[in-house]
Amino acid sequence: MQRPAPEAPDPLKSEMLSKICEESAAANPEGKTVNILLVIDMQKDFVDQALGTAEAQAIVPAVVAKINEYKARGDVIIATRDTHEDSYMDTQEGKNLPVVHCVEETDGWLLNTEVADALGEYATVINKPTFGSTDLVALIREYVQQYGQPNVHVEIIGLCTDICVVSNALMEKAFYPEMPITLDAACCAGVTPATHDAAIATMRMCQINVINAD
Repeated sequence: MQRPAPEAPDPLKSEMLSKICEESAAANPEGKTVNILLVIDMQKDFVDQALGTAEAQAIVPAVVAKINEYKARGDVIIATRDTHEDSYMDTQEGKNLPVVHCVEETDGWLLNTEVADALGEYATVINKPTFGSTDLVALIREYVQQYGQPNVHVEIIGLCTDICVVSNALMEKAFYPEMPITLDAACCAGVTPATHDAAIATMRMCQINVINAD
């Protein structure tokens, strides 16, 4: 007789998450808040080089303005860089998207010049080899531990709406379901306008607060 498979633990009810919540309540009894801007993959290859689009180029001024807004308030800014190796074409992503891009230390891997100038030395920059970043989840956890999920306000902007932006938005939502997450659609662009809109719809259904979508 076959034994039933053991019930899988719920990661959102794990001892780790409970401990984080308890520690954050103790660390932040006054309910202070922190604002965090996530700037996803605003790199040359996604703006105007290997995989660039007119829509990506069009959002650069809005992205720069948003960065300057957060800097002026003294808020937290975290930027990511899509980061691949020379063996990119041998990876699963390379086989499904056979366009070499964002190979580390190449010109296309660098942040768009205007965005890089706006960020300066202010932002924490994370390199990520996949669509979603576990390192970003871990970094956000530091703020969750300090402030508590409801008091960490995250806003997401960047590229591409339908790949890395949506991946990271949903990862953060999965790990921190009580953390408010906003997406500024005017500071995002997708591979195509249609897939941008589809990703926006998906994030709305998953309770990401979407602004400036119309």
